Amino acid sequence: MMRLDSNEDDVSLFDAEDDDVRKSRKSKIKHPLASFFHLFFRVSAILVYLLCELLSSSFIACMVTIILLLSCDFWTVKNITGRLMVGLRWWNQVDDDGKSQWMFESRKGTGKNPPSDSESRLFWLGLIVCPIIWVIFAFSSLFSFKIKWLAVVVMGVVLQGANLYGYVRCKVGSRTSLKNVATSYLGRQFFKQAMAKQEES
Repeated sequence: MMRLDSNEDDVSLFDAEDDDVRKSRKSKIKHPLASFFHLFFRVSAILVYLLCELLSSSFIACMVTIILLLSCDFWTVKNITGRLMVGLRWWNQVDDDGKSQWMFESRKGTGKNPPSDSESRLFWLGLIVCPIIWVIFAFSSLFSFKIKWLAVVVMGVVLQGANLYGYVRCKVGSRTSLKNVATSYLGRQFFKQAMAKQEES
C-alpha cells in the first residue's frame, strides 16, 4: 500500500488543528454542487428503500433504482466529492506483475485552497451516518424475514462501507494500521477519564 502526500505531514483524524489554520478557513461552502451530490444519491437510496412499497409494487424496479443510486453515490464520493470537499482521494492500481496496490492520497489543509470546516463536517457526517443506517437495515431485514431485500441492503453496506474505509485510510495514513489508531485514540480517552477522576478525588 502506498500513500501520496502533497506535503510530507499526515492529516490526523482525531487531533485538533492549529488555531492559525482554523482561523484561515472560511465556514462557507465552497463547492455547493459537490456538497449537494455528496448527500443526494445516498439519501435518495435510503428514501427509496424506505418508501419503495408505497412508490411501486415491483420489487425489481425498486431494487434496480436503489442499486443505481448506490453506484452513482459510490462513484461520486470516491472520484469527486472527497477530492473537492476534504482533499482526499483513494484508488486501486494493478501493476505489470498483476499485483493490486491501494493508493491513498491526502492534501494538507494549509495549501492555497484549504477545505472549509462546514464542507468537511458535511462530508464526514454523510460518510459515517449512511453506512450505519444500511447496517441497521441489514439487521432489520434479517430479523423481519425480508430476505429478498438482503441483497440490496448488503450492496448498500459494501459500497458505502468501502468509501468510508478508503477515506479513513486516507485521513489516518496508510502506514498506520487502523487498529493502532483506534487503540491509541481509546487509550488517550481512557487516560483523560482517569486523570479527571483523579483530580476529583
